[in-house]
Formats: sequence, structure tokens, C-alpha cells
Amino acid sequence: SQQVVMAGIMEHIEEAGVHSGDSACVIPPYSLPGPVIQEIREATHALARALKVVGLMNVQYAVKREGGRMVVYVLEVNPRASRTVPFVAKATGVQVAKIAARIMAGEKLKSFDLDEDRVLAHVSVKEAVFPFSRFPGVDIILGPEMKSTGEVMGIGATFAEAFAKSQLGAGTMLPVDGCVFISVKDGDKNAAAALARRLYGLGFHLLATGGTAKFLADKGLDVKRVNKVLEGSPHCVDAILLGDVKLVINTTEGAQAIADSYSIRRSALTNNVPHYTTMTGAAAAVDAINALRQGSLDVAPLQAYFDTSY
Repeated sequence: SQQVVMAGIMEHIEEAGVHSGDSACVIPPYSLPGPVIQEIREATHALARALKVVGLMNVQYAVKREGGRMVVYVLEVNPRASRTVPFVAKATGVQVAKIAARIMAGEKLKSFDLDEDRVLAHVSVKEAVFPFSRFPGVDIILGPEMKSTGEVMGIGATFAEAFAKSQLGAGTMLPVDGCVFISVKDGDKNAAAALARRLYGLGFHLLATGGTAKFLADKGLDVKRVNKVLEGSPHCVDAILLGDVKLVINTTEGAQAIADSYSIRRSALTNNVPHYTTMTGAAAAVDAINALRQGSLDVAPLQAYFDTSY
């Protein structure tokens, strides 16, 4: 009988619509419920057997909440390796490419005694690295076209610690205090309020443009309103350029809104201010900031995370 072993299940942090190569991802999944993971496992086994794959295969799924349940969709199935194979190998301690090559050469999968149910005692995060600083005219907002030119990895005992390390590896210095600027589209305002409340509780000051500022104030948060660029100085970009802002959370939709908020993202980039253009990315950053405030990050060699090497 054929044997299928899943090398790993990665969960992207940015939502579908951002190219998988540009999205941070985590092993093991940090927010997917058990039944969804089990459904993904069963579907992957069925696909591998139906396609008669010998060697590596990667599948991309989308999970969407529909009514009271989470529905799993298959986006694409590739009977080949992917750019994430080295990350999976380092995250799990399994020499994925080496094993796949030997299987393609005729060895049997069962001879490697792999255990896909093995529980990892650590969390690994892959973060994309972008070349935006070298291209002055490029907008940093993420979409379906891949813009990253590299990637880094962070490993920690918790998701927050691993994500914090991945941000440091990518050159993003997360603040532990100061002022946060928030400007988000209407659909993200509830999520932004929850993050703003957490940040305020950590001692951060809140700065926001008109609609976002009113929404946060209506939620009982102490927020200072600042002009949009089109409303004239002193505006939000002035605050970033003056060094008053330590973190930017900016989501937008629609061609005009994206164009209007371009200077926010660009000024954050040129002033080395950490900036997040998706709410999931921003939420992960807040988790990481909380971890940084609680103590220093431990450093250990890669081998220290594994008790078994395949």
C-alpha cells in the first residue's frame, strides 16, 4: 500500500490575497482549530494518493468562516517541492529534500520511520524580506504579486517569541513603548480597536486619522486625532518624519485610498518605523511586542530544538 507522510502544516499569517511568498508563516499552525487541521491532513493524504505522487508535493489551502463553521478550500496542488521546503526542514528537524530524493530513486517511505504526529516543543516563523528601501517608487502594500526577495526564520518556545525573532531577523526593530499610528479601512476598525486597547494597556500612546480616531474614541480609548495628508499640516506623515511615531498600522482598500495613503507607508519605510499593512500581521506584532516587554529573547543552536534527527 502507498504511504503518505506530511512533513508539516504551515499557517500563513497574512490572509489569502497576499502572495504566499510574501506572507509570514508558522509551524505548527497557531490559530487553526484541531478539526480543520485534521480535515487538511485527510485531504492532503487523499490528493497524494489520487495523483500518485512519488517524492514531494505541496498543497495550498484557504480556510474561510462561513456561518458557524470553517470551510476548507483547495487553492492549488503542486507535485513538486516549494520554496518553503528548507524552512520546513529546519522547523521540524526532518531532512525533507534528502528523503524525497531517495524515495524518487526507489527507496520506500516506510524505511525512514517518520512520524507526522510528532508534537514539536517549539514554534518556527518564516518572515519575508523585501527590497523596498532600494526602490523609492514602489509601494510596500502587499498583494497577489510577489515582492519579497528573501526570507528569515525565528524559533522560540511560543508563537510570540518566534515572531519577534523573525521580525528582528528581517531588520524590523519592534518598539516596546512610544506612539502608535493607526489608520485602517472600515472593515478592520473592530480588530484595530482590540489591538489599540492592548497597546494602550502596554503603555503606548495612540494616534489616528479622523474616522479611525473617532471609532477608537467611541470605544472609550484615549486617542489623539491627526490630519490625513490631504487635510494639510500638521498631518500623520509629519508625525512619522519627526520621529514621534514608533509603529504604524495602516490597512486600506480601493485605488484612491491606496494612493492617498502611499506617503504614510513610504515615510514609515524611509524612517525605519515598523509598519504593518494587514491586521493579522499587526496582531502578530503586538503579540511579539508583549513578549519583548516580558524579557530578553533566548538564543540556542538549531540542534537544541530537536531530540530526533531524521
